[in-house]
Amino acid sequence: MPRKHLLLSTSRTRDTGYLEHAAAGVQWLLGGERRRIVFIPYAAVRFSYDDYEEMVAGGLAAYDVEGIHRFEDPLRAVEDADAICVGGGNTFKLVHDLHALGLMDPIREKAMAGAPYLGWSAGANIASPRLCTTNDMPIIEPASFETLGLIRAQINPHYHDTHPDGHMGETREERIQEFMLLHPKVPVVGLREGAWLQVEDQKATLQGSAGARLFSGDAPPRDLDSGTDLSRYLGPGADDR
Repeated sequence: MPRKHLLLSTSRTRDTGYLEHAAAGVQWLLGGERRRIVFIPYAAVRFSYDDYEEMVAGGLAAYDVEGIHRFEDPLRAVEDADAICVGGGNTFKLVHDLHALGLMDPIREKAMAGAPYLGWSAGANIASPRLCTTNDMPIIEPASFETLGLIRAQINPHYHDTHPDGHMGETREERIQEFMLLHPKVPVVGLREGAWLQVEDQKATLQGSAGARLFSGDAPPRDLDSGTDLSRYLGPGADDR
């Protein structure tokens, strides 16, 4: 089966309900049949997994959503799922737990074999090869920075260009440029709020309402509009870490 991934910058925008802004993408990914979706809430820190599951189930009301924390055997839950959904929160916590439970490889294999993969924020971050372009604090140390590697590029969710008056810290663009200096072969896509990537087999397309900013090699960063074909940057296979 061709692989299908939907990678969202965020679970909601200013004027929409939970996952509502990406309804077209969700329909593209999951279709009309009532699929069994295993939801992975491990990025949550300030709220419970049960509460997180309830929010996601409300946003995906057309499908059967069950949190992986309810299963005695998480590996079996992944293997038996029709689709995998990974929520946002703290990416370090998410990656720590996936490695600790031995789930990183099974989720990768499941998604690459054709099971639909839906992730937002941290859940989109881990579709990249490495943890390196998260916005989060390292509140816990994972066994490895290696993530799913469903795509070749790194994602930076919640990308923005703002730099408040009086703030002397680096901008988001400057932080990504630091990464590029150390990893010049690895493209980075900064997804703005309301944007997402649709990956189907060998094709990747930027969708949504907000666009993105692309960092690639020695070229100046550039803004991308919805509909841009990013297959050359996001296609599977190469490992340029």
